[in-house]
Amino acid sequence: MTVNGERFERTVSVRKSLVDFVREDLRLTGSHVGCEHGVCGACTVLVDDEPVRACLMLAVQANGKVLMTVEGIAGEDDELHPVQQAFWENHGLQCGFCTPGILLTTYDFLQEKKNPTSGEIREALSGNVCRCTGYQNIVRSVQAADKQWER
Repeated sequence: MTVNGERFERTVSVRKSLVDFVREDLRLTGSHVGCEHGVCGACTVLVDDEPVRACLMLAVQANGKVLMTVEGIAGEDDELHPVQQAFWENHGLQCGFCTPGILLTTYDFLQEKKNPTSGEIREALSGNVCRCTGYQNIVRSVQAADKQWER
């Protein structure tokens, strides 16, 4: 598979989840393991440009696929992506546990949708649970990212 632009080839147990593979085998620990039932969204990664709950997908199912983890969003020299920058500037995170999944969900959403309403943003992020922020600053962050990101 290709992860964040780099090709990887590993032999893994057929039972190993994609999130465990990414965290343990590739040492990309930005994706978080939350509920392990696909409910919280903390483990969200992009697989072939689609958001996927990495706790529900087996690593072997990603054979030949292209993945992006939260580590893959940043630009050259670790320059923050406009989505990351907007979350930082607008206090769209607190403890940070949900942040990787929300960033990737936002990244995917804003690829498809320009000038989203707050209702559309809330619907797009409805599969991501945040227990700290109350979502107001997350919505504000997504709106700011939409304005800052030239795509």
